Amino acid sequence: MTISSYVRDGLTFDVIDTGPADGDPVVLLHGFPERATCWREVSPILHDAGLRTIAPDQRGYSPGARPRTRFGYGARDLIEDVVALIDEVGRPVHLAGHDWGSAVGWGVAAKRPDLVRSWTAMSVPHPVPFARSMKGPQRKKSTYMALFNIPLLPELVAGPNGRMERMMRGSGWKDADVQRFREEIVEYGALPGGLGWYRALMLAPKVGRVSVPTTMLWSNRDVAIGRTAFEGIEDFVTGPFEFIELDGVSHWIPTKAPEAAASAILGTIAKAA
Repeated sequence: MTISSYVRDGLTFDVIDTGPADGDPVVLLHGFPERATCWREVSPILHDAGLRTIAPDQRGYSPGARPRTRFGYGARDLIEDVVALIDEVGRPVHLAGHDWGSAVGWGVAAKRPDLVRSWTAMSVPHPVPFARSMKGPQRKKSTYMALFNIPLLPELVAGPNGRMERMMRGSGWKDADVQRFREEIVEYGALPGGLGWYRALMLAPKVGRVSVPTTMLWSNRDVAIGRTAFEGIEDFVTGPFEFIELDGVSHWIPTKAPEAAASAILGTIAKAA
């Protein structure tokens, strides 16, 4: 049965569930500041391979799932939101995530390997090597996180041609991406909830090793995540692992390199088979 929404802990999450109904399910987790629509060019490729794709608008993005304080955006809740979705699917899934969706996916794959058949991470590594890299060059790349933690200021500079849009253009966005941000995030009311993930960083739990087949996909034109963030990442995956570097692609892999994103997911699924 197609899932259009699901409920966890009194919150209602919207879902885009498409592709062959009898296909193996692939759950796709978006990052910031995007919604489930960021997978719109990846999903059809997976459908052609016989797979069903299930992409939720996560906590803070779905209108029915927007806690008002940062304490509603702790990583434990973000992980359990995905677990609840997989329970709704009714069977183990292949999991993929980009940006913040990748950060959450690492936690899901480590905590509930019984529910995850394969894991494809994009842009953001396992949290331990990422934390270690903050002692070096990555610290400078992550300074934007400090801005996002200032109460109200990011919301105030998110207007047309404001500082946030200029930051995103500098990261690889084009006019169409900016317009989608205005419509799907700012006008939709999802920006405060999306920023809540950053403001709850201190609530992040420890994430263990991942035992399922895993692929890490990173692009070398990523202005937010540098190569040093992946040093030693293989130590945190005990199952089959592959690191793939995309040349000349910006941070926004699902929208700027959908074929590569789909290929990575399909490759990880093949390892699980």
